[in-house]
Amino acid sequence: MNAKPESVRRMEVPLLDLKGQYQALKAEILPVIEKVCAGQHFILGPYVTELEQRVAKYSQAAHGIGLSSGTDALLIALMALDVGQGDEVLTTPYTFFATGGTVARVGARPIYVDIDPASYNISPAAVQAFIDKQCEFKGGKLMRRAGGHIKVLMPVHLYGQVADMKPLMEIAQRYNLKVIEDAAQAIGSDYGDGRRAGTIGDIGCFSFFPSKNLGAFGDAGLCTANDPALAEKLRVLRVHGGKPKYYHSLIGGNFRIDELQAAVLCVKLNHLDSWTEGRQRNARFYDAAFARAGLTKHVRLPVTMPGYRHIYNQYVIRVGERDRLRTFLGENGIGTEIYYPVPLHLQKCFAYLGYKEGDCPESERAAKETVAIPIYPELREEQLQYVVDAIARFYS
Repeated sequence: MNAKPESVRRMEVPLLDLKGQYQALKAEILPVIEKVCAGQHFILGPYVTELEQRVAKYSQAAHGIGLSSGTDALLIALMALDVGQGDEVLTTPYTFFATGGTVARVGARPIYVDIDPASYNISPAAVQAFIDKQCEFKGGKLMRRAGGHIKVLMPVHLYGQVADMKPLMEIAQRYNLKVIEDAAQAIGSDYGDGRRAGTIGDIGCFSFFPSKNLGAFGDAGLCTANDPALAEKLRVLRVHGGKPKYYHSLIGGNFRIDELQAAVLCVKLNHLDSWTEGRQRNARFYDAAFARAGLTKHVRLPVTMPGYRHIYNQYVIRVGERDRLRTFLGENGIGTEIYYPVPLHLQKCFAYLGYKEGDCPESERAAKETVAIPIYPELREEQLQYVVDAIARFYS
């Protein structure tokens, strides 16, 4: 079992390879970098303004606020909603660390609620069950009986698919909660009713980390908002809370996006939809190839909720013998990653919250069984088939 036949030609299929993308865009990107260098306008220049306007329009939001990273987008969103000591934020434990880490950084308490096992996004039913069991609504505030004011609901649109926002927004409205959408992996995804990630709640938070569908040449991020007063507060907070300069009614931070990063992103944004189509095409190929190979009893494929626009930031499968499969694929030149091996409620730094194994069983199960395989748009069909064939050999 798991032996590699001599007739199988080894192929390198990295989890992500941005070099091909850069070579295709080099002639477009280098002139705008040179333009920024020649103009020496590196902070909040014209490319930042252009990016903010274009991403807002692309996401169907009224305002875009360019920021230094996706993590800082989450942090400044919490700051803009005055989340701090004594406040609590309902969110998912099955996500990148920044989701919970930023809540703790502003002095608030993350409250972790389990996921839907099909979409891997926070479960509206689990949110409502938690509220029914542990909270009471009085004086216009949702209070946890053990102490703490639940002020914000923070769903994450994981892997490029929007969370089930209709029931989540109904919960938020019922209990007077603000909603921050962690859309770090979801630019351009939509809910099936035309609304795009980052525009359904109060603030949307995006990451332009290089590995994202729209990636910068370093760290960068952006917030979207429809409320003009909230958007202005975000803009002020990103420059240390100063308005006008050197006059501070708020305490903010240095959360500005770099002009160079904005310039690169303006070029890349022109290609985002074609890259998304490439990821979707590769996902369809995988779906069909896994079915043809008779692997669906061993491999649980990603589920796209009906009508949703899934942008496949990751193509994540659920498998048995996950760690042994990863080793086997690595030996055959195939890159993989686990997103995420330890749910946030079980992270050592959050031990003070009092969670224990078994508190979020679907998140814990997903952490043990899921693995991401290559999905980026530059992949060739022979590479995709090689991945499927390798997995078939493992389970043969």
